[in-house]
Amino acid sequence: MNYENAYKLLEEKGQLHLLKYYDTLSEAEQAALLNQISEIDFSLIDMIGHNSSGSDSDIAPVAALQMDSIAEKYDIYKNAGLEAIKAGDLALVLLAGGQGTRLGFSGPKGTFNVGVTKDMFIFQLLIEHTLDIVKMADTWIHFFIMTNEKNHDDTTSFFKEHDYFGYNPEYVHFFKQEMVPSVDFNGKIYLEENGKVAMSPNGNGGWFSSLCKAGHLDKLTKYGIKYINVFSVDNVLQRIADPVFLGAVLTEGFLSGGKVVKKAYPDEKVGVLCTNHGKPYIVEYYELTDAMRDERDANGDYAYNYGVTLNYIFPVDRLMKIMNESMPLHIVKKAIPYVGEDGEIVKPSEPNGYKFETLALDMIAYMGTCLPFEVDREKEFAPIKNATGNDSIDSARELLKKNGYTL
Repeated sequence: MNYENAYKLLEEKGQLHLLKYYDTLSEAEQAALLNQISEIDFSLIDMIGHNSSGSDSDIAPVAALQMDSIAEKYDIYKNAGLEAIKAGDLALVLLAGGQGTRLGFSGPKGTFNVGVTKDMFIFQLLIEHTLDIVKMADTWIHFFIMTNEKNHDDTTSFFKEHDYFGYNPEYVHFFKQEMVPSVDFNGKIYLEENGKVAMSPNGNGGWFSSLCKAGHLDKLTKYGIKYINVFSVDNVLQRIADPVFLGAVLTEGFLSGGKVVKKAYPDEKVGVLCTNHGKPYIVEYYELTDAMRDERDANGDYAYNYGVTLNYIFPVDRLMKIMNESMPLHIVKKAIPYVGEDGEIVKPSEPNGYKFETLALDMIAYMGTCLPFEVDREKEFAPIKNATGNDSIDSARELLKKNGYTL
């Protein structure tokens, strides 16, 4: 895109302020700004004031496959899952775009060291969990890692520096999450520098389209990959490429699956896997009414009792169809640093605009059926989201110690 084309487009969209400092930029900075402008999806801004996820709901609880039932068919599930893994049917996608800011750490969250007397990085733990299955199945599993524009180089160099923690680098594939513009409350796109549009990741729901746009779709086709186990970087105890989980989804005839844990208490701030109009759905904790929260099933247990852990198995053929669907867009108020009228950077403490996100949990609705697969939260749920308190570095370290880790 040249300057004239950019000017015409921005004039039409009411965003000419993005060229305010154009003449003060170097040639390289001008080219970078024009490239950014050419990639802006202006249709997102038109969505402000509209809730694309809709308000019509018919939410109902769904029974989880509980641990005692899993134990009864453990060998059947495990053998079915291992057979699929050995056949190359499964790939992994790690959502690693997050920074460690809330942990008081400036690098990518996966590079955070949870060890005390020795190094024990989050990425290292996730790779080691996967290597357990690689050895069991005697086959390498393709491992895709989603970064973002800001932490990609740090993440890729970290893996190289640590020799991929023993994983075969030929099976490790990095890709960047797509970025979208941040805007003020009137829909005006912010500049974060004089020659740089304020951009932010498009939410974890865009992982499959980002993977495909990075050129990795041919790998899924070439290697005959049928299922993807997608999971977040937060949970240091989660079991990845779990053959029992995969085998249960396949054996019980479900199209997809999500690992869930029994809630610690009814008000716990976790989404719950259920149905909406008969389709798989994740109801957020703040959407649960008092009646839903207190509802009991036939056994006297809470009906909405199993929280999701962001560890899913999705079929590739369904994911391909989703790319042509319009995913619900979440428009979130955020505090966004920007270039002020005087050209100086402003760092607000309160929300001053919107960011646009899609969420992985919304993909569930497109899967047809989804198996809630219960895991033991003491053994598989140690998220690190905060520096202290619940779901923190301290709570994760305690759970790691309970599971035999020496920190």
